[in-house]
Amino acid sequence: MLLLFVLSMDGATKRFTLCIDAGHGGRDAGAVGKMSKEKTLTLRYALAFGRIIEQNCPDVQVVYTRKTDRFVELWQRADIANKAKADLFVSVHINALPKGHTGRGYQTYTLGRSRRDGNKQGFIENLEVAKRENAVILYEKDYQQHYEGYDPNSPESNILFELIQDKNMENSISLAKFMQKNVCAETGRKNGGVYQDNLCVLRNASMPACLMELGFISTSDEEQFLNSDRAVAQYSRGFYKAFVAYKNKVAPGTSATYKPLKQEEVEPPQLVSEPEPAEATEAPAMQNVSSLMANPAPNDNSQPVFKVQILANAGKLKKNSPLLKGRTDADFYKEGNMYKYTVGASTDYQQIYQLRKSLLSKFPQAFIIAFQDGVKVDVNEARRKTKGKKKK
Repeated sequence: MLLLFVLSMDGATKRFTLCIDAGHGGRDAGAVGKMSKEKTLTLRYALAFGRIIEQNCPDVQVVYTRKTDRFVELWQRADIANKAKADLFVSVHINALPKGHTGRGYQTYTLGRSRRDGNKQGFIENLEVAKRENAVILYEKDYQQHYEGYDPNSPESNILFELIQDKNMENSISLAKFMQKNVCAETGRKNGGVYQDNLCVLRNASMPACLMELGFISTSDEEQFLNSDRAVAQYSRGFYKAFVAYKNKVAPGTSATYKPLKQEEVEPPQLVSEPEPAEATEAPAMQNVSSLMANPAPNDNSQPVFKVQILANAGKLKKNSPLLKGRTDADFYKEGNMYKYTVGASTDYQQIYQLRKSLLSKFPQAFIIAFQDGVKVDVNEARRKTKGKKKK
């Protein structure tokens, strides 16, 4: 009886873990449109989806397969989720069709035997999804040992996959339906439907999982929409509502009561280009991180000041707010209707770069911003100005 009680308590106190996978990355650009690449869009949306859950679902832990532009092998993505003992795995992708074909709308895929309707155009669209997403394994070394018996160039391989976790099928399909309903309602996108297919990225996930195709980068108007801040906010609200509905269904006893979102509460993340510093400068910079956390911004307003933005919120937070995760030294500035919280302040970009790295475990969405004369400025332009002054 005591053992059963302990197990029961452990299950009740375990945090719900969501693993979000930004498709492609690094040398694998994914689908390429006229103005953007799939790997960049998937990262932006994955970070936005994770942030909206982190800010509004304090009982949920979010794990990311990548938070920067780097290549992660398909088998490793599921492995990250498995090692984190995730309760849910969601992979974010952008759709595309060969030249001469036009597609629009949002689709969700779960793992299973390929189920495609007899519609010729629908068959082409869904077959292309499986072929394109699975072909990524050719970027990997020794892929044969991780995908036994699978050749992405062989038509016969499209029927080799079996559903590994039958028990997860029902929950995966429920999640996919919640996604279709809520994302399409928030974005106004065409409902492209729920499908099952033999997608490698879902194959080894030991939990309910789905792959989202947000829209078609190969269709001009859809690509433009996907690159807008408005789209990121709308998709994020749809994702949040779908996640809450799913969690309330599968884990009603552990679900908290989450507040409804207002439109202005969703802020798209900014992806800042931050090249790695040289090894020679990395160690000395690390020594200054602790003192930098407490030091105020320099008095010389003529120089750009760099800071790390850790989160944004529609309301002003108290010093002990759980969203700040113990960062009592956090400062804030107001932009529009949002309160944006920062840590650190320095005219030395390398110091702020190292500070951001030290904060990523608690604030994976953190990024660097810059101010000059009290006005927010472009980070790359601020870096050019500081480099120019050092040369003189």
